[in-house]
Amino acid sequence: MKETVLDVLMYLLENYQEGEFSDTDNQDALHEELVAAGFADDQVRQAFNWLDGLAAQRQLPIVFGPSGAMRFYAREETTKIPVDCRGFLMYLEQLGILDGTLRELVIDRLMALREEIDLERTKWVCLLVLMNQPDAEEAFGHLEEMVYYQGEFKH
Repeated sequence: MKETVLDVLMYLLENYQEGEFSDTDNQDALHEELVAAGFADDQVRQAFNWLDGLAAQRQLPIVFGPSGAMRFYAREETTKIPVDCRGFLMYLEQLGILDGTLRELVIDRLMALREEIDLERTKWVCLLVLMNQPDAEEAFGHLEEMVYYQGEFKH
């Protein structure tokens, strides 16, 4: 069974509290647990690097663009992130679950993945990003409900 970095991240999201896996002091113990659970050492290391990248993005200053601005994707982004995934991100913005800053963070984290991106992976990256944002509990709850309890999105 070939596990991906996102599989490790999804496992962390489903089985641990956010503070348990975002705390760098706890990562060595978690690393050992994940390898014992069957995840490849390299995939676990990449997952923690991905989480570190997410934490680093939170430290950057927030840049606000004009309200209602349109997002144009770079060629590399359109190559890696399929149309349905980009549409899903726009849908979440229209619902108020993501704002422009969070959308950019999701796009950054999608681009940081080495594996192919699909709608399911995009949903999980959105959940991971929202989980790691202060004051995003309500948005996280709405998205979590959509992902876990409503099945496929209709938009």
